[in-house]
Amino acid sequence: MTPLLRAAVPYAGAALVALGVFSVVLAALSQDTALTRYYRQYTAYLERSLHLLFLRGSGPRIVLAQLGLAVASVALGIALDPLLYGLLLGVALGPALYLSRKRTRHIRQLEGQMDALMVAFANALKTVPSPAAALAQVVSVLPDPMRLEIDRLLREMRVGGTLEQGLLNMSARLKSPDLDAALSAVLIGVQVGGNLASVLESTGATLREMSRLEGVVRTKTSEGRAQLWVLGIFPFAICIALKLVDPDYFTPLQTTTIGSIVTTVAVLLWLLSLATARKIMKVDI
Repeated sequence: MTPLLRAAVPYAGAALVALGVFSVVLAALSQDTALTRYYRQYTAYLERSLHLLFLRGSGPRIVLAQLGLAVASVALGIALDPLLYGLLLGVALGPALYLSRKRTRHIRQLEGQMDALMVAFANALKTVPSPAAALAQVVSVLPDPMRLEIDRLLREMRVGGTLEQGLLNMSARLKSPDLDAALSAVLIGVQVGGNLASVLESTGATLREMSRLEGVVRTKTSEGRAQLWVLGIFPFAICIALKLVDPDYFTPLQTTTIGSIVTTVAVLLWLLSLATARKIMKVDI
């Protein structure tokens, strides 16, 4: 065999494996199987997350991109280094983790902007008697993403919904205790009546004080959160470094019964330490 053919064999093998995996996935998706049901659930989750975050894209396109990256990861693992198979974990969990982190940031931004909404809503009610008209008046001056959420609420009202139902739908979408408290104050004020502007102003002041206290807590616990990140990432960095220095360093842990037991105990203790640290760092106001 010539050197050129010998060098091309790994790449040809990787291409055949990738083609086989792609063919199996297509064959499974063409029938009503557990895989197709999971595919429909997963794409529906992606579509819902994109819609809630006002992002463009579609679930099937994301899944198609994941399949392409997975095939590329397998090909790189076969052709270059088996350690590159670890990219499959990032490909599989990447979109869900990104959307989850994006949604957390979205909720936090809304919580920080809720007091501004309360103040603007209260000021608008002093000149416009209707709560729905007051919301329509202030939506243009609100920052994103609050403007997008209120605009969605107003669109629901334009197609026949009520303000009360729109507030309930907004609360169900966001699922935030802080936002639920503020939206409940608005909902009760709209249903009961009275001086709604005064209620909104007091609610806004309470939200600002809670935001200030949360900022103090985050400042005091920032060092602990940094240590938690180090605790979670440092073992992987050490393992990769030792693997690069000596490829056979972890062979006893992988090939012996005692090594497997030690590895399992170490992983369980690591997970327990992460859970304990998260519980310690979680402070409720």
